[in-house]
Formats: sequence, C-alpha cells, structure tokens
Amino acid sequence: MDILIWIGAAISAAGLVGILWCIVAVARARRAGLEDEALRLRLQKAVTLNLAALMVSMLGLMLVVLGIVLA
Repeated sequence: MDILIWIGAAISAAGLVGILWCIVAVARARRAGLEDEALRLRLQKAVTLNLAALMVSMLGLMLVVLGIVLA
C-alpha cells in the first residue's frame, strides 16, 4: 500500500499548490486597486478555486490515511 500513500501525498501537494495560488491571486487583486464590483468578481473566482483545492487536498489526505490503515 506504499503506492497509495505516495499517490495521496502527491494529490495533497497539488491541492496545497492550489491553495497557495489562491492566496497569491487574492493578494494581487487587493493590491490592484480595483473597483468594488471587479474586486468582488475576482474574489468569487478565487473562493471557488480555493474550495476545489481544499477538496483535492482532502481527498489526497484520505488516500494517505487509507494507505496507512491498509498497510
């Protein structure tokens, strides 16, 4: 079950990269000095991507735990 642990770790790392990308995107949007509506649209997209990245990371961690339990 070692392969399951490594696959889960890779998926979790991909989710973490997505979360970090969302942080950078929101910081750039705030520094851009946009109007309220434009900033709101960018933040809505970032929230959607952030939730997707959190879900991917969670699934990866579930695979890691499953691999540990089955080992």
